[in-house]
Amino acid sequence: MKHTTIRTATSAQRRQWLKAGAAASLAAMMPAAFAKAGWPDKYIKMVVAFPAGGPTDTAARILAQKLSERLGQQVVIENKPGASGSIGTASFIKSAADGYNLSMFGMPALLAPLMYKNNAYDVKKDFLSVATVYVLPMAIVINPNVVPNVDTLPDLIRFAKASKTPLNYTSSGTGSFGHLAMEQLKDLGGFDMQHVPYKGSAPAVSDLLGGQIGVMFADVVAALPHIRAGKLKAIALSSQNAKVLLPGVKTVSDQGFPNFDFDSWGGLIVPLDTPQSIVDRLTSETRDIVTTDKELQQKLVTAGAIASFQDGKQTQARLNKDYDRWSAIVKAKGISAL
Repeated sequence: MKHTTIRTATSAQRRQWLKAGAAASLAAMMPAAFAKAGWPDKYIKMVVAFPAGGPTDTAARILAQKLSERLGQQVVIENKPGASGSIGTASFIKSAADGYNLSMFGMPALLAPLMYKNNAYDVKKDFLSVATVYVLPMAIVINPNVVPNVDTLPDLIRFAKASKTPLNYTSSGTGSFGHLAMEQLKDLGGFDMQHVPYKGSAPAVSDLLGGQIGVMFADVVAALPHIRAGKLKAIALSSQNAKVLLPGVKTVSDQGFPNFDFDSWGGLIVPLDTPQSIVDRLTSETRDIVTTDKELQQKLVTAGAIASFQDGKQTQARLNKDYDRWSAIVKAKGISAL
């Protein structure tokens, strides 16, 4: 009769098998945790849903450089402009939620869903807010060659009222902060001007400089170099914050319209389901950069923006409040991009 020899595993072998099995089970149960451990291990894309050279793009590039230094990976800007930021934003929210897709969100994209019937996102639920990065003071700016002898807001109102045909003004786009703020101001001041929208601040400022249009409620970041060069004239500021950038100019509130004090703003967002650990890291890095990096703060001021940090919850609350506030004007005025 043939005997079969049964070999019993040693205690050391059993311990090795148990360790291997436990490691395999842990890896199978928590693949996301293992994937996040090395983040970031490649370049990160930051979508800007507005043209290059505009305020959101400028702030995004300044922040991207600092994030690249701190994260050890390049943060690359990708511009996807059009339809008040809605084209780029609608595309962005479908991006992989892996921590390698960010976007610098700007005010025009906040209200675009109200004005485009085919808009494909809801600003209150279709992405995650990471942090507010900057506030963007606004200014009513004129081309003195087109609108002569105007130095103040009351001067502009008198000029507009005396014009035989409605005076044209522009902004960075239909439903932009500049558009809505001017529409509100027209009601408060009892005067009329015709809105001529552009696709972004840069092309609007270009035509303002060229004399094709005379007035703009502009992002200071886009108009400031031309104001400093004497080619454009700022006659009123949207908020007290703007005095940091243009200390010699009075606010709209200072010129007869109390409580008219508003800022545009921008901040980082990520796709839904982005791992919370990555969101927290981005929030923390952005906080440190925005609140302590003097170089970034100065670059923003030079460009016409002011560094201003809020965390994700505060940013989302601000977004919701602004959406409700400005959507009331959109509805009352029947503003539509169609």
